[in-house]
Amino acid sequence: MSVQGQSRRSVLGGMCLLPMLTSCTSAALDELSLAAGEPGGFYAEFADLLAAVSRSAGWPLRPVTTGGSRSNAELVIRGGADVGLALTDLVLAARAGVSPFAAPLELLAIGRLYENYLQLAVRSSAPFIRLADLAGRVVSLGTPGSGASLLGTRLVAAAGIAVRACELNLAAATAALADGRIDAFLWSGGVPTPAVSALVGQSPVRLLPLAEHLPALRARYGAGPYSTAVMPAGVYGAATPIATIGVANLLVAAPTLPGRAAEALARLLVERASDLVPAAALGIQYFDQPVLVDTGDVPLHPGAAVAYRKLHG
Repeated sequence: MSVQGQSRRSVLGGMCLLPMLTSCTSAALDELSLAAGEPGGFYAEFADLLAAVSRSAGWPLRPVTTGGSRSNAELVIRGGADVGLALTDLVLAARAGVSPFAAPLELLAIGRLYENYLQLAVRSSAPFIRLADLAGRVVSLGTPGSGASLLGTRLVAAAGIAVRACELNLAAATAALADGRIDAFLWSGGVPTPAVSALVGQSPVRLLPLAEHLPALRARYGAGPYSTAVMPAGVYGAATPIATIGVANLLVAAPTLPGRAAEALARLLVERASDLVPAAALGIQYFDQPVLVDTGDVPLHPGAAVAYRKLHG
């Protein structure tokens, strides 16, 4: 169920939510840590919301600031975090043990959450219209250890466009674009991303369309993770919608996560869905239960599967 160009109120009004159910996991749980993301991004905002609803359910969930999807996957497998947020393409790469991973990581899904939008930002005054116009230019492809960095690297390779790539975190990238040290930056997240909105308030930016490169990206790296996503008019002041590339986010865990904890988290994703939509969200794709379980080639954690079977009947 996709939602585009709508406020949080209209998103919630259109969602089909299950009634609150008494969970068999209501007994106290040990504190869990959640590998989230960097400040100013949607991972951090979503993690704070999930932590708040878990506390209200009677057990603590502690968000941990990280560099993004790759860092989260590695933290979860090493035991540095109990669960983490990660983009589907990166989770598939981790499970297969392909670049940027040296060996397979056995990640499992708690649920599919919402769609990330790949955002390629340039200064409004710049002459760039398409990705090809950035050939030879300095472009930040994302934070080291992030899903944006993986997707950005894949995008320019599939498009056959040679940029002068660097890897900056979101705060550094927005500052570098504003003062002209880079020509563009890529970011993968919900819209509007708080840090990009803050940049627009100081230095106007434009987003370039990327959907034309989707066929090449899917042909090279697989069709599963990638889809067309349309950012609605109004995002960062855009006059018209912008077609880009979407990738779904997953909440992931290692097989060692206790089934009881995975079940409790899955129930929260269903029962408290209305509390997990960031207040400023526009065009973000949140899902009902049938899509929560649609994690593609990433298997569900057995505890999460138990929760969905109980809730769905």
